[in-house]
Amino acid sequence: MNESILVAEDDPAILIAVADLLRIEGYRVEEARDGLSALLKFRASRPDLVLLDVMMPQMSGYDVCRAIRREDLSTPVLMLTAKGSEIDRVVGLELGADDYIVKPFGMAELLARVRAALRRASLSARPGIPEKPGESELRSGLRVGDVSVDFESMTGYQGETRFSLTPKENALLLYFAKNEGRVLSRETLLEAVWGIDADCDITTRSVDQQVARLRQKIEHDPSNPELIKTAHGAGYRFVGR
Repeated sequence: MNESILVAEDDPAILIAVADLLRIEGYRVEEARDGLSALLKFRASRPDLVLLDVMMPQMSGYDVCRAIRREDLSTPVLMLTAKGSEIDRVVGLELGADDYIVKPFGMAELLARVRAALRRASLSARPGIPEKPGESELRSGLRVGDVSVDFESMTGYQGETRFSLTPKENALLLYFAKNEGRVLSRETLLEAVWGIDADCDITTRSVDQQVARLRQKIEHDPSNPELIKTAHGAGYRFVGR
């Protein structure tokens, strides 16, 4: 283990505690106490993962995340937020964050999220993994009715309306498409797309939030979805035909 992690947090006590824990676990850690420093250090060192506080001086975590995603679509970004409002979490996910961790958080949970994000990033970057029949064609794009998606550029169209997908939405839709017709539980999606086990309500709600955001982009009527169906009590099912 020699991955590098950038920790951006303006609370000195939290910054020291998180940075020390990660170093003990064997990670190389860089620290930043404001958003501008975080962005500059990201550009200079290109860490393997970013832990990003939302409320920081100079630049907010949202602004830093937005700037990172303009330059880099693959480095995992985990948002640290003390806010309890759903809309604050959704904003971070929409800007391209891979996940969020709500303060106060347990160090075991933090480490689990970090390991999962790094493992997921490593798997997605690994060349030469055999694909199932049809997966190579699917990886380049998807077309269902008047909805078309280019997974490589993470963009799509619904009729004449163009939309962009966040990295997580892109990965989620690709997994749905690969498993068309199957009922996929939230736990299955967490393991396959997030790379983590469902050990708390927060993580399973992350799935629901991402599905809701995805429906807003690809469904004509998100309140009555035709492509990503809810299997009540079981999970979700993608209907591509």
